[in-house]
Amino acid sequence: MQRPKNIVVLVADSLRYDSVYETGIGLPYAEKHGVQFTEARSGGCWTLPGTASLFTGLLPHEHGATEQTRGIHGHVPTLAEQMQIAGYKTYQITANIATTEIFGLDRGFDEVHRIWKHVDPKFNALQKFLVLIGKPRLREKLMSRDMLMNKMSADIDMSKTWLQSTHEDVFNMARRILAQNESKGQGSFLFLNLMETHFPYHVAPTFQLTGDGLLDKVREVVSLFHFVNQTFLVRGEQNISRRQLDVLKDRQRAAWRSMASVVDGFLRELHENTGNLVVFLADHGENFGESGWTYHFSNVTDAGNKVPLFYLDHEPRPAGTVSTPIGTRHLYDTILKAAGRPTKGPDLFDGAGRAWPVMSSYWYNNRGKTHPSFLYNQMAFLSRPNRFMLRNNEWYQAPFETDYDEPQYQKLPAGVDPVEEMVFDAEQKKYYRQVVSDFRAFSSKIKFYS
Repeated sequence: MQRPKNIVVLVADSLRYDSVYETGIGLPYAEKHGVQFTEARSGGCWTLPGTASLFTGLLPHEHGATEQTRGIHGHVPTLAEQMQIAGYKTYQITANIATTEIFGLDRGFDEVHRIWKHVDPKFNALQKFLVLIGKPRLREKLMSRDMLMNKMSADIDMSKTWLQSTHEDVFNMARRILAQNESKGQGSFLFLNLMETHFPYHVAPTFQLTGDGLLDKVREVVSLFHFVNQTFLVRGEQNISRRQLDVLKDRQRAAWRSMASVVDGFLRELHENTGNLVVFLADHGENFGESGWTYHFSNVTDAGNKVPLFYLDHEPRPAGTVSTPIGTRHLYDTILKAAGRPTKGPDLFDGAGRAWPVMSSYWYNNRGKTHPSFLYNQMAFLSRPNRFMLRNNEWYQAPFETDYDEPQYQKLPAGVDPVEEMVFDAEQKKYYRQVVSDFRAFSSKIKFYS
């Protein structure tokens, strides 16, 4: 098999599965010419662990990039490093500071381009005030001893990607890089991160509210404030009404509608350039109302947030749909295999039946005030017709499917282990046993950061 001329991985940050599949706004070219994975699930519930899983093929407790341990273990090879060995020049073009050197996700990239450094501001003072309404939170971080959060908050220029759309700027930069390298006969590996579908969601070229009247706009601003600051983690209860949760959920859907055709056109442009391997997916989804969670720092409540994933191969492959549940972290092995590099885990095609989705998450310190009821780590896995969650050494179950409303979680009786009693494939049982053991060992060793 001939390896790809170029490899481009395009990530829409935080994009939920329902935003693509329940709005009727899909990707016509990608659907016709690629393979869709309709049961793809992320390895982590926010950008750091989710992206690190894509970059390593590992779960958060294996690669170490979590809310508490903060970066990929130094001994773990990254996808970009592997692509360098394969002879590709490697580039990251990102609209999210969390994918850069802050957490070590820049490792292996020859160049990292922070798109907010390359665009002029298009927003006005009022728009900036509304989006940065949580500025006290930024000031706390700037004055804290948490150096990583200090660095993230210090780059105020990054607020451009919260205030205006930059996806076409990302695409144009990618085009220039590909053209320059192709003129030299040099293959490229590009990782592109888009922030339009990330909070506060770009429903217009610059930040706008969607409410019709003044009262609706005020409610929307208040809900956005509670959403980004995750005040429910401090209060121990949901702060946003069901109606306003729907408003926030619809903001992402509107953001996707505004950019979907441009994304599909870009995928087509790349894929019709014969020999390119092109992938589109989300790094993670979001939780809306499940067990009271909102936003994506929240503890995991599913066996991986369900996300869109489209794979457009560099060699002839029939378009189609894979409905087997898979973990998106196995994209790592799939790309390595395409590039002729050794793999350790299953790929998304030959090993789809073994690319089982598992997710883990670690409790989040919300300004040092996290409510005691949320002070736990959690992992989850799928076994039809249920999903199973391990928290505080107790097992819970919920229906396999979710519509992003709160499911009916049931605590399993003491002594009931779903791995032993509800997983019947011997290889899968062995795998889940090891995952649970490793998760418990990792959780027992880490210390919460100050």
